[in-house]
Amino acid sequence: MKLEIITPASTLFTGEVSLVQLPGIDGLFEILKSHAPLVSALKEGRVKVVDSQNQEQFFDIRGGVVEVSNDKILLLAE
Repeated sequence: MKLEIITPASTLFTGEVSLVQLPGIDGLFEILKSHAPLVSALKEGRVKVVDSQNQEQFFDIRGGVVEVSNDKILLLAE
């Protein structure tokens, strides 16, 4: 899957990933390959990214929106 994390100031991450864990309004949820299309609001919290080499990275956000479609994830974060 391809992930892009974009803030108003810069692009934090662009690359291939195997898992993304997000702080949804109703709690944490994960996105894996072939996930159904989705648009969701996000609350303040930590985004966990597992890249294609199984390395974990974490990004703190203050909220935002995520869109998932055709194995592409676009996260617009504050």
